[in-house]
Amino acid sequence: MRLSDSAISPFTGLTREHWEDYGDGLLEGAHACASASYAQVNIPGRHSLAGPASDGLEGYARTFLLAAFRIAGDGGQGPRAAQLIDRYAAGLAAGSDRTHAEAWPRIDGDRPSQPMVEAASIALGLHVTRAWLWEQLDPGVQERVLDWLAGFVGRETWPNNWVLFQTVVEEFLASVGGPHREAEILRGLDAMEKWYLGNGWYTDGADRRIDYYNAWAFHLYPLFWTDIADGGARSDRAAELRNTYRERLRSFLADYVHLVAGDGAPVHQGRSLIYRFAAAVPFWTGAMFDCSPLPPGLARRAASGMLQHFARNSVPDRHGLLTLGWHREFLPMTQEYSGPASPYWASKAFCGLLLPKSHPVWTAPEEPLPVELGDRVTAIPSVGWLVQGTRDDGIVRLHNHGSDRQGGLEPEYDDPHYAKLSYSSRTAPQTSAESWNRNVDGQLVLLDPDASRADARALRRGRIHPLLATQQQGVGHAASWHTPFRHSVTGTALPVTECRIETHTIAWSRYEIRVHFVTAPAGWGVRDGGYSLGSDSAHTPFNTRHWHAVRRDDGTASAIASLWGFEHGGLHRESGADAMGRDSVVPYLTAHHAGGARTYVSCVLLDADGFDPEIPVGAGLAVHDERVTLTLPGLQGSTVITRLGPEVGKS
Repeated sequence: MRLSDSAISPFTGLTREHWEDYGDGLLEGAHACASASYAQVNIPGRHSLAGPASDGLEGYARTFLLAAFRIAGDGGQGPRAAQLIDRYAAGLAAGSDRTHAEAWPRIDGDRPSQPMVEAASIALGLHVTRAWLWEQLDPGVQERVLDWLAGFVGRETWPNNWVLFQTVVEEFLASVGGPHREAEILRGLDAMEKWYLGNGWYTDGADRRIDYYNAWAFHLYPLFWTDIADGGARSDRAAELRNTYRERLRSFLADYVHLVAGDGAPVHQGRSLIYRFAAAVPFWTGAMFDCSPLPPGLARRAASGMLQHFARNSVPDRHGLLTLGWHREFLPMTQEYSGPASPYWASKAFCGLLLPKSHPVWTAPEEPLPVELGDRVTAIPSVGWLVQGTRDDGIVRLHNHGSDRQGGLEPEYDDPHYAKLSYSSRTAPQTSAESWNRNVDGQLVLLDPDASRADARALRRGRIHPLLATQQQGVGHAASWHTPFRHSVTGTALPVTECRIETHTIAWSRYEIRVHFVTAPAGWGVRDGGYSLGSDSAHTPFNTRHWHAVRRDDGTASAIASLWGFEHGGLHRESGADAMGRDSVVPYLTAHHAGGARTYVSCVLLDADGFDPEIPVGAGLAVHDERVTLTLPGLQGSTVITRLGPEVGKS
């Protein structure tokens, strides 16, 4: 292992050479799983819904993307580049050959299929290695590869980030004289405009799915498309759109850098988190397309911090492989479309190697992250989020009043990675099927009073209706309302229209105060849960007069205290539910709802800086009907919270 460089990288010690070494290690781990022709890279593990053949293609395509960045970063020169070119050229020849025993699944049929995703990685990899790989291929192999990629022409994709795969693939086809349709190239770019929320943020399709697809899809593919299209029939359009996409990425990065914790961890929110440090992509693309608002040393600090976080937490595993999980394999956090090779979308994080070694992003000294400079709260109004970071422990918390992944009330899209009020860089939501039914952590839920019902369980949050997200003088305020729903015995989602919940989050310093305006019939239960604290070792409970709290062995504490309305509290334990550890504990509060409109106020804390459960909550509070006045320690004036959303029966 190379020695760290504390002169140029005083925070992480990582240099470009460390990135190259780490990437080489990932490629060698995958190489041990490659088929004889290298057309299939069969990473061991649970297969995806698409099946083993597609999973093998995925292993080839996603590791090829890493190899392509490595080849191009070396200018196609040297023994390492030559070795990778030989391996992946052999895979192209075999995989594109319909008669070969290891031929890739075709892009055909009347429905979207996984090879569409992998075709985009292959096309992008061929583009960046054009001079050293594509142009050196035998003409017959080129023809077969074009034929395989051209299966995309005339097809429809899923109406989300998948539309950009078609844009990239068909533009690459156009750039090498292959079949394509301009309308299909532009269709994805036009669709993306409908999903733009402002300030550089997109929702992934028509639903409010706001997550890391902003980082590793919506700011990656469109900008690379402008590069592929440069000099072609759409060159003028690409130049025009490049300016738009650059400005959006600039705005996005100004927010996004606040989501990186002091230890480099990304906030654990959204789906496809098995891609891990792919979340670093926009820091490199901002530098690559000269549109980053961040100093180059800060951009590298953020990206290297993410890579270092996972490297320090045993990623890859002892076999040199990326697993279906976070720090280790953890299947309950995955989606059904994820297969053993899916985590290798993390390869995108190595696009920084396309920047020359002399680029300031590689040569400038690292600069501290925002969370390393002081406590701060950042509001992202277009998304409905508050991002709260604390300097002493480096934790970043995300308060969610805008992302829910629901296009309605379809239960199959309800997801603990979107539905919670709070996420963080130090914790994960509970995601096993049983824990999701109980739904204790990270939000306020209503408990069905009819415990005899066969489908009785905690109600779900439902479609989130954002109300506001603001920040002033170090205090953040975000709010949303929702109509909760229950699942019937047939799996249908049924809105409970007589209930309505509006929640306000007030974030300052290390504290998170939740104000809940709840309307429900008498007899319902109300429960508010703090952060799930996962660990492989013992948890230490701290139930005191003020707090229900738990601490794990790394010093991180999760706590909750009642400020108004709650009657009882405790600690809830789960096993096998949390990506951060074998067992997890959640502090919670409960109350019996007396009927009508009632107000509940809690204080939630996630802390790794010596939290003392004996300290009082420390917030002055006055409640009058649906008006709450908070006086926060150390701040002048009061914060007044009133209900903003509609009454029950109105929308």
